[in-house]
Amino acid sequence: MEGVRSFLLLRKFLTSDNVLKNIIVNQNASKERIADRVSIYRNLCSQKRLSTAVLNKISSKTTRSFSDGKTIMLSSSSKTQSVADKPKYTNGLINEKSPYLLQHAHNPVQWYPWGPEAIEKAKVQKKLIFLSVGYSTCHWCHVMEKESFENENVAKIMNDHYINIKVDREERPDIDLVYLSFVMASTGNESWPMSVFLTPDLQPVSGGTYFPPEDRWGHLGFKTALLTLAKKWKENPQQCLEVGQHVIIALQQLSVDDNLSTVVLGEGIWDKCVQKYMLLYETEFGGFGMAPKFPHASILNFHFHYYARDKSNPDGKKCLEMCLYTLTKIAKGAVHDHVCSGFARYSDGNDWHVHHFEKMLYDQAQLVVAYTDAFLATKDEFYADIVYDIIKYVNRDLRHESGGYFSAEDSDSFPTFETTYKKEGAFCLWEYNELKELLNDKKINDISYLEIFCEYFSINEEGNISPITDLRGELVHKNALIIYDSKEEIIQKFNLSTEEFNQVIKDCIKIVYDARKNRPRPDLDTKILCSWNGLMLSALAQAGQGLGENSFVDDAIKTAYFIKKYLYDVTTTTLLHSCYRDDNGDILKMKNPIKAFLDDYAFLIKGLLDLYEASFDRRWLNWARELQLKQNDMFWDSKDGGYFTCSAEDKTIVLRLKEDHDGAEPSGNSVSCHNLLRLAAHADKSDEENGGEKKRDMAKKILVAFAKRLNDSPTALPEMMSALMFYNDSPTKVLISGGRSDPRTLEMVRAVRTRLLPGRVLCVADPADTPAGMSDILLHHVKPANVGPRAHVCRRYACSLPLTDVKQLENLLDETPAAVAKK
Repeated sequence: MEGVRSFLLLRKFLTSDNVLKNIIVNQNASKERIADRVSIYRNLCSQKRLSTAVLNKISSKTTRSFSDGKTIMLSSSSKTQSVADKPKYTNGLINEKSPYLLQHAHNPVQWYPWGPEAIEKAKVQKKLIFLSVGYSTCHWCHVMEKESFENENVAKIMNDHYINIKVDREERPDIDLVYLSFVMASTGNESWPMSVFLTPDLQPVSGGTYFPPEDRWGHLGFKTALLTLAKKWKENPQQCLEVGQHVIIALQQLSVDDNLSTVVLGEGIWDKCVQKYMLLYETEFGGFGMAPKFPHASILNFHFHYYARDKSNPDGKKCLEMCLYTLTKIAKGAVHDHVCSGFARYSDGNDWHVHHFEKMLYDQAQLVVAYTDAFLATKDEFYADIVYDIIKYVNRDLRHESGGYFSAEDSDSFPTFETTYKKEGAFCLWEYNELKELLNDKKINDISYLEIFCEYFSINEEGNISPITDLRGELVHKNALIIYDSKEEIIQKFNLSTEEFNQVIKDCIKIVYDARKNRPRPDLDTKILCSWNGLMLSALAQAGQGLGENSFVDDAIKTAYFIKKYLYDVTTTTLLHSCYRDDNGDILKMKNPIKAFLDDYAFLIKGLLDLYEASFDRRWLNWARELQLKQNDMFWDSKDGGYFTCSAEDKTIVLRLKEDHDGAEPSGNSVSCHNLLRLAAHADKSDEENGGEKKRDMAKKILVAFAKRLNDSPTALPEMMSALMFYNDSPTKVLISGGRSDPRTLEMVRAVRTRLLPGRVLCVADPADTPAGMSDILLHHVKPANVGPRAHVCRRYACSLPLTDVKQLENLLDETPAAVAKK
């Protein structure tokens, strides 16, 4: 796989050093290969690569499942317990706010949250730390909890030999990234739960991902790993300490590149990136690469941008084709919840069929943008319908009444209210007889709704999930709704009109939806993250513009106000990473809140810039500017350029990293590069300190810092590759002067918003506004109110003559950046 040079070097180092080889436990206890059976459960969507690291000194004061086909009885954190069912155990997680940590608060394991108390205990008691990292909707995290962390025998080993720390990776992405880099390098695996053994000074010595409780199928058992490392620590703690020091030094050294570029790359590199994606493209069901398949919204963004900058380019047309086909197949796949809306995280199958059922906010947000772009490129209502579908889901099931959005819904749930164990997909899957009971009595033209519904969604009496993909036998006779045949084929087969078919499916979905409401719902992770809400804010603002849906813009405004109220510290003018919903439904902040990371700033700034262009309310632009300055102060690398993922404030973070991979979420550096270029376009050139040239220079330094990565592994950073095109082409700025309520002004705005124009900057100034109410770039273009609306289109640092006719504006906008560059 591309882009793993540093990790391959580190892995070679880890496995060749004699000291390290004696410490690191191998998750494969024998040569027996089980990779084929577990590879579909490996999360390959968000691989974090190591670009730059700075060693922090540790302060002395702070100091999947291999169940042999048996059903795993998964516990629930949401079931109400009576007095008689009072938990037998309660550990140090009981006062945490993270739903994931609270799921483990009654394990027999003596868990601690990450912090000074646990770290100091490890030092005083001279014990290794066992660090377990996961998230609340992670299926295999639930499995390992049930198999090991609720097992009193396993817990005794953990408590006797280790200080045990639990981390929610969504709550502390900085901790996750540091130790994930080690686990990937030492094992070649990246998935959660992540299991890492640390010295008391927080340096990793060994680790892995999921461990079964016992040695099984050639896979090292968790008890074996625990006892092996405990024995090595007891016999030779100095050797373990040396291992930790070696690992940190290796990570630090590998982050230093003596061959850093000094120039920004040009057109050849994004052409190279497209060619590589064409080789990766899967032609039967879309997507890039084989199963497991993820939406990879950053890849779609890049391809839409590549197409839009030169629509006459055959490769650009191919990019559009790949995007549209992929988005169509995803929408028809089982990863799309055809009953309750929204999208699951990824598919185990190549055809977007068998999947894990968790629904993540960041996926919904990014797919809204992708489907909006597809609609803008084609004007096909199919894609607009998917946008409405996703936003219906997030507003109904993931939104707090005050405007913030919760993180995710779980993949596991109780099959019935009477059962005491959870199963994966229980809320979403259907047996044929269940559907028969619901739909068989309804008919059209003497054809049962059941027959039409089952034909359209590929429902079989014996189930439509292959036993090969059902490792634990939980999905026998189950059906996941998926569309293989076209609507036209089904209409022809049953001799229906289009209207009749649409009504049948609509009626069936309503019946099945009502029945599903009577099932126990999956747990909701009520953690509200600034970063993911920034993505959702951006999605709502972009969809509102592209689809002309003002209600989406209203939702975005409500979300922005929520973030400012609950995730912003006005006294320090800094963001907070998370807030939570309490038992009464109110928003709760932590006593010692987690300070925001790079992604929180970058994603929110992007959302605010999009919201400004959707509302033309300059308050959002001003706040974006303020946050960008704060981001620069906290995360900018003044030596080599680019942003660190976290600030230098927390001394328990042994390495400051720069993420250089656009995965399930885009990297903070990629989004920041876009933000800086957009802010530069909005800036007053006369203000040297805060002017556009300084911001553009910072964007350039990001592109230079990552130039080698972009050149060596162009598919690793598709979002940054898009920013590189944005930098080379310069923004397309559309400056409109006219009354905001004037129909002529609104028609000009509509002409801009209904086009696919990546890298667009849109500003509207009402001549009635005071200068303070205008964007800086408009001040020199505003005309008196009696002149009438007019527009300027600026590209490559040159602006058009004033345009008063909408058709003229449309013609000028339809000239692609590549075409303009050739003039």
